[in-house]
Amino acid sequence: MFMTKISRRTFIGGSAAMAALLSTPEWAMALITQPYPRVKIANIKDLKVGEPVSFNYPDEQSPAILIKLGEKADGGVGPEGDIVAYSSICTHMGCPVVYSNKRFVCACHYSMFDPAKNGETFQGHASEWIPQVILRFEPRTGNIYAEGVEGLIWGRIRNILKSSKISNL
Repeated sequence: MFMTKISRRTFIGGSAAMAALLSTPEWAMALITQPYPRVKIANIKDLKVGEPVSFNYPDEQSPAILIKLGEKADGGVGPEGDIVAYSSICTHMGCPVVYSNKRFVCACHYSMFDPAKNGETFQGHASEWIPQVILRFEPRTGNIYAEGVEGLIWGRIRNILKSSKISNL
């Protein structure tokens, strides 16, 4: 085995420099966050309770669903806190998920997710909650924007693909 000797002074100095860099909020956030695009999804005046709106986020290969639930939801936005969005890819085996009867249902193995409780799995094979799209509501315009994803989209090692391009509406 090949080992390089370094002095105690060099080791301590390098360790202190690394600790200083990682202790700053900017560096720490850069290591754990991803640069999600801000994308307009819909306007609140166009939404109807229980009628899903399909879109892609954070890139064109990531189908998602926005829904106005008609009841307050964890992570919900809008005046009633009832507008949420989720990846529409099941966390079990990557099958499509559809919104039906106030829940998301996997078309392949019937895993079910609760959109009012952060996409919590409550039935089926899926062991992970469905990733929730972080939304921002602008009361002045009524626009709803996607700004990030909580959780890992199925089949990926990170949510942002290096070559992803999506238009900002």
